[in-house]
Amino acid sequence: MKSYRKELWLEVPARRGFVNITPEVEKCLRESGVREGLALVNAMHITASVFINDDESGLHQDYDRWLEQLAPHEPVSKYQHNRTGEDNADAHMKRQIMGREVVVAVTEGKLDFGPWEQIFYGEFDGRRRKRALIKIIGE
Repeated sequence: MKSYRKELWLEVPARRGFVNITPEVEKCLRESGVREGLALVNAMHITASVFINDDESGLHQDYDRWLEQLAPHEPVSKYQHNRTGEDNADAHMKRQIMGREVVVAVTEGKLDFGPWEQIFYGEFDGRRRKRALIKIIGE
């Protein structure tokens, strides 16, 4: 069985944002040589997520608005976590909702997606470099 690992570094200039990382994962899959197996992609930071959905800007705006309603950034004083000197309690909660990782089947050397599916990195406390792990295993 083959095993491939790569860290993808990202820096989202805003506090929140979504980045389509499907092309980078597909590049890693080609580099891995795996034809049948699994690809795992996970955020390596507790204020970021990885998820699968449609690459449609209106949907991303809806996500951003919905997440901000569920866990608003301000007032930062309303969160116990922020009493540690942080201001990112909302980012932890947004990550919990959107998820830490995805696993995609690899079939005939390609990510075995349904219609419109793409892999996204979701950032909820940006403006600094963070990593996503890409791990591919199989034959």
